[in-house]
Amino acid sequence: MTVSHEAVYQWIYLEARELIPMLAKAHRKRLPRRYRKKSRSDIPNRVFIRDRPKHIDTREQPGHWEADTVRSLKGKAILAVVIERKTRYARIKTLPRKTAQLFRRALVDALTQYPKHMRLTITYDNGAENTSHTWVDRVLGTKSYFCEPYHSWEKATVENSVGLIRRYFPKGTNFDNVTKYQVLWLERKLNNRPRKCLNYQTPAEAFRQQRCT
Repeated sequence: MTVSHEAVYQWIYLEARELIPMLAKAHRKRLPRRYRKKSRSDIPNRVFIRDRPKHIDTREQPGHWEADTVRSLKGKAILAVVIERKTRYARIKTLPRKTAQLFRRALVDALTQYPKHMRLTITYDNGAENTSHTWVDRVLGTKSYFCEPYHSWEKATVENSVGLIRRYFPKGTNFDNVTKYQVLWLERKLNNRPRKCLNYQTPAEAFRQQRCT
């Protein structure tokens, strides 16, 4: 017999509410699954994920990244997050506000230190902070791809990592008050967390192996 995580959540919310604070994603009420629509951005030279080479989906080749931001309604600062698809290796940067110029600089700063075979593509959603993707490509030598509008789940690797980040910095966190040392601690925490999908290697171990090949 197997039990889905959804069944566990429903049972806790109906019959064992004292366990709610222990859940990874806890709300006062069980929220229905739905996607919130975001405004579409005018992103130049956008290539959608349907035109991305299919071999990237297999995760057999390293160097393919997914980018996202984590923000709060409190304060202006955000986290810029970029995850390598094969190894789940994370880079996280704090930005004082959400702008395309700051986000592109954060991506370049995060990835420029790696060899060329470890920076091949970056997949984004359609947020306005991604309008400078061609500048990032020129500097890093990457190629950009975009989720279909309102399909941020198509970059599931970074979406899952954002969920992990929210365990440490839940919604409502004011990132204006989060220090770069706290962010560095979190980055190391995620990268040294053994993953079942990596045969219980850590992302740091897996990334180091791929980087040296």
